Amino acid sequence: MALLAFPVMPVFAQECDASNISQMNLEALTRISATCNAALSQMEAAVRPHVDELQKMDKAIAAFQARIKQVEAGVAQKSIEIARGEKELEGSLILASERIRKFYIRSYKANPMYLFFSSTSIGSVLRTMGYQDAAVNEDKKVITQTAVTVKSLEDKKAALEREQATLAALKADTDKRAISVRKLVAEATAYQTKLRGVLTAVTAAQQAILTARSGTFTTSLGDVPLADDPNAAPNYNPGFSPAFAGFSFGAYTHKKGMSQYGAKGRAQQGQNANQILQAYYGKTPVSKDTGGDISVSGIGSMNFEDRYMMGIAEMPASFPAEALKAQAIAARSYAYRYKTQGQSICTTQSCQVFSSSKADNPPGEWREAVQSTRGQVIEDVVTYYSSTTGGYLLTMGWDTTCGNQGCWTSGAYESIAGSPWFYKGWYTADYYNNSAKCGKTSPWLTQDEFIDILNAWRVLTGGGDASRVLPTTLSSCPISGASGNPFSISEMRAEANAHGGAFTSVSSVSVSYSTEGYTSAVIVNGQSIPGDQFKQAFNLRAPGYISIRSSLFNIERK
Repeated sequence: MALLAFPVMPVFAQECDASNISQMNLEALTRISATCNAALSQMEAAVRPHVDELQKMDKAIAAFQARIKQVEAGVAQKSIEIARGEKELEGSLILASERIRKFYIRSYKANPMYLFFSSTSIGSVLRTMGYQDAAVNEDKKVITQTAVTVKSLEDKKAALEREQATLAALKADTDKRAISVRKLVAEATAYQTKLRGVLTAVTAAQQAILTARSGTFTTSLGDVPLADDPNAAPNYNPGFSPAFAGFSFGAYTHKKGMSQYGAKGRAQQGQNANQILQAYYGKTPVSKDTGGDISVSGIGSMNFEDRYMMGIAEMPASFPAEALKAQAIAARSYAYRYKTQGQSICTTQSCQVFSSSKADNPPGEWREAVQSTRGQVIEDVVTYYSSTTGGYLLTMGWDTTCGNQGCWTSGAYESIAGSPWFYKGWYTADYYNNSAKCGKTSPWLTQDEFIDILNAWRVLTGGGDASRVLPTTLSSCPISGASGNPFSISEMRAEANAHGGAFTSVSSVSVSYSTEGYTSAVIVNGQSIPGDQFKQAFNLRAPGYISIRSSLFNIERK
């Protein structure tokens, strides 16, 4: 059977070609994903009987081989027994022949004239003749039994040889058929592997588009405090009701290491630099020889302490002194790895920000923080840090005054420090307040827009046409170069109706939070929607640049 007998084979060449995935838009990626998933399902269903048949064949071949070995052993054993029997028969025949010869000689001697002239008594002669006759009869019996045994062994051997020939023929035939099926299954498996590879690439490309809405830029605080946007605050009045908005705790972040606003809040609560570092890194600093130079990308070599450290532009000089000291030690520790390994360190947030102008004239507070901590580094830890995490870190858990979720959000150190990103609705294309807004003045959605997102979730999870789950504003506000034909709100409602039932109103909305620092569910009209699924639907369908940028978020309603 040829692999092309499978009806899904042409699909791969025609519609599951992933050669240009990096250049595809969301619609094309979603279409390929759906097509390849369908092809994979069809192929798995089509190849399963062949796999089962091959398993049966392999078992049959193994059974044939085992039985053939038994038969071969039986034939060999029977040959040995036949040879032994033939040898015994030959010996019996020789012995019998000798006895017969003697018997005839004695018979000749036992004629009446011999008996008459014999000096032996007639009784003795008769007894001798009786013994001889009994011996002859016994020889005949042994010869007959031996001959029958040999004949039986030869018959059994012949039967085994016939069975061996039959088994060999069956094995050869099964081997021949198994080769064909095995080739079929191998080619089908290779095809499935290709499909899975395409799906993996498509999934990665789709995720790249989603992360453009969620955020992929782990930002640190910078040299000035983050600008506050009153329109992104929960108390903003959008001018319509009911109104709904997704508010993120923090933004996209690796959720590791030190929160810079958390460090500020801790310093405001009386913690010193070592206590802050212990909280975020689990260690306090040690003294190292940090003299000498460091290589800085695009600039060259410079003195590590007196030039490079003075130019670190990662925390405003207006922050408390102990927070600045903690920042200096974290930045020094991060750069010290590059220095000791002889690698160049970049000057952007991809590493940590360095400013030549700041190094030329460092603020007094920052100069003091660097000089008072000179040579102090954290060992055996990559000292990551970021602006705002929303009150939860993977490396330490809840960043709160009580040390757990019980006093979050009021006891979150970032909230105490007044981070404008601690709880924010995002509606700009980038993190900056002056970036594109697609005509939106706030992150608030009308009820129809929010219901539309709920229906998008229904379509995505109910098996509807996911390729058209895109922002209705996509043509005017492209997201990461995506293009396509989004459902209108009415079309989305119809599609949702066909795949589990459309939402038509919102009577209640709430969220539940995991103890592990993420939104576990959004509950709408009593129906629980997994938090990650809701966030995906929200970020694929929300108009403009409105998005949820953290896994820890809330839904507000006015």
